[in-house]
Amino acid sequence: MKVSDNLEVAKDANLQLNYYQKEDQVLLAVDCIIFGFDKKDLKILLIKRNFEPEKGKWSLIGGFLKKNENLDQAAVRVLKTLTGLGDIYMEQLYTYSKVDRDPGQRTISVCYYALIDVNAHNFDGIQIDSASWIELKNAPELIFDHDEMVQKAIARLRRKAMTNPIGFELLPEKFTMRQLQNLYESILDKKLDKRNFINKINSLDVLVKLDEKDMTVSRKGAYLYIFDKEKYEKKVEEDGFNFKI
Repeated sequence: MKVSDNLEVAKDANLQLNYYQKEDQVLLAVDCIIFGFDKKDLKILLIKRNFEPEKGKWSLIGGFLKKNENLDQAAVRVLKTLTGLGDIYMEQLYTYSKVDRDPGQRTISVCYYALIDVNAHNFDGIQIDSASWIELKNAPELIFDHDEMVQKAIARLRRKAMTNPIGFELLPEKFTMRQLQNLYESILDKKLDKRNFINKINSLDVLVKLDEKDMTVSRKGAYLYIFDKEKYEKKVEEDGFNFKI
């Protein structure tokens, strides 16, 4: 390529760059809704903001997209940097773009939700002193449109938990049938008939009953189960099995 050709290419690149500089600059944020389960209640991890706008009010955990990463990478980074959590179930939820959603500056937010077993993590890496696990049913009012994000995440979680075994992401590896029922009652926000629930779970044939018992629940104890992921995936692959609670 001739020197003159290189100059023309550079000129075209500069023209394109100048063109983009004339466009409006908008921030792109990533907000993370972190659901946790402690064998009894469904909880959400919230923080109190230590900066304006809305300083001192409750908020979701979030951050901004960097130039060298995609959205999924940004969500993983935000979660890892602020909480120390990694390698957990996370899913993109929705994009929020109302012009006045953030009084600080024009900001578009892409929302993710994550599912974890609270007792399986010690959160040694958490960098936010004001972070707290709060029962979902007692969650305070949140800043901006974060309440709308949480409600949309709950609706998504309820739909998927009824047709997909993502609920097991919220449980320890070994769990009792009572803990499993507690989980679904927390997600659905309603009581379930014990006999019907157990029959339905057993009919799915994706759990393995162990010889071990949880002796903390009663003198007699309760048998522990594990979710057989390989068996579930094989059933789906071979006969179009549907997970439905």
